[in-house]
Amino acid sequence: MKKEPFIIGGNTVQPGQRKIIDLPMADLYTHTGMNLTAHVLNGRRPGPRLFVSAAVHGDEINGVEIIRRLLKRKILNTLRGTLIAIPIVNSFGLIHQSRYLPDRRDLNRMFPGSSSGSLAARLADIFMTGIVSQCTHGIDLHTGSNHRFNLPHIRASFADEETRELAEAFGAPVMVDAKTRDGSLRQAVAEKGVPVLLYEAGEALRFDEFSIRTGVRGIISVMHSIGMLSSKAKRAKQTVLHTSTSKWVRAPISGIVSQRVSIGAQVSEGEQIGIVSDPHNEVEQKIFAPVSGIILGRLELPLVYQGDALFHIAVFEEDQEAEKLIEELASELSQDDFRPSNSSA
Repeated sequence: MKKEPFIIGGNTVQPGQRKIIDLPMADLYTHTGMNLTAHVLNGRRPGPRLFVSAAVHGDEINGVEIIRRLLKRKILNTLRGTLIAIPIVNSFGLIHQSRYLPDRRDLNRMFPGSSSGSLAARLADIFMTGIVSQCTHGIDLHTGSNHRFNLPHIRASFADEETRELAEAFGAPVMVDAKTRDGSLRQAVAEKGVPVLLYEAGEALRFDEFSIRTGVRGIISVMHSIGMLSSKAKRAKQTVLHTSTSKWVRAPISGIVSQRVSIGAQVSEGEQIGIVSDPHNEVEQKIFAPVSGIILGRLELPLVYQGDALFHIAVFEEDQEAEKLIEELASELSQDDFRPSNSSA
């Protein structure tokens, strides 16, 4: 079957061609032009059309680096179908190193957006009409927010069998059966009938090598699974931990957190996982795990108020050697060929 040219934003990308396409959005008030920039790789042969997006929250930069490294992979020269990579969705937030847009809105609560709404709503509409409407699959890249670090994991709806298969193919250490949030990109894309994954890994405004390598490899694994890439040396399917239940552990008092268990650690119900004390050592309170599971997320800032979320524990129905699986993946990634050719970052 002959591959057709791919048309986006009035621009034509021929089979076998790569182009950087700018979709105009609101200017800065300095008269500086702003665009939603997409890298479009149109394969020589027909196949799925996948979007990969990052920095929907402007301070979540791990995904920016994941896409940069992805676009350097030579294996993309064998692409079937079309890859649309958007390293920075929320350029306004990235400029200010902020999660939010200048109108103080969270872009990931504004989808599907409106062409006549607020700044955030208009950007959401541009993304949905210019990108999502062209695609058959999607992957959205995120990190933890507000000084929180997330173990690499996939959030998706397991009720949709194709989405579940994509999550398993990605091969992150954990996959979470998670409901969609109103106004989120994941919800808006799923309502279009497009299978979509949300990858959570690392911390805002920081690069994390394990998270980045897991992300690059996961995207390429998904592309293999849906027939966008072929290889004589496909990777073995990575074992992942499945969960639909998690528990937040909050600070019982205000103070300073110490002796915290690490990300990915396997904990048992009743096990001590941290201590909160006031800076004058007059009050100290131990923190215990309310359930057995692994540490999926952790507050990195040691200064807390009473009620702040400190730990996010993923709970599993079966007793699985979570720490061992995570260590094996980290070791494999430290040796594999997904490192960038010109950067050690």
